[in-house]
Amino acid sequence: MPFDYGKTDNMSIHSRGLDFLRDVDVRLSVELGRTQMKLKDVLALGPESLVMLDRMNDELLDVLVNGKPIAKGEVVSHNGRFGLRIVEMLGIEEAAAPGDALGLPDAGLGGQE
Repeated sequence: MPFDYGKTDNMSIHSRGLDFLRDVDVRLSVELGRTQMKLKDVLALGPESLVMLDRMNDELLDVLVNGKPIAKGEVVSHNGRFGLRIVEMLGIEEAAAPGDALGLPDAGLGGQE
């Protein structure tokens, strides 16, 4: 019996929404800062070496999910462990350049010329 593409059942993506994605594992990371170094300087690193980063100590840290920025936060200490307090969530415009998040080309809002 051929599949009828016009029919939908109760388990369709439309009826379930995106709830089935809630249990997918993602990697959440916090970026303290970055720097660029010559390889010879990296090879010279050792105990007590100091590496200066591009971020000031009062700036919020970037919160990334699978490498994509989603929020900004600040470091906290709780029960002897580091934690992160989310201060602001990023909107789509702030999280990625136009078209970057979905790999889409940048579509202008104006009409065709």
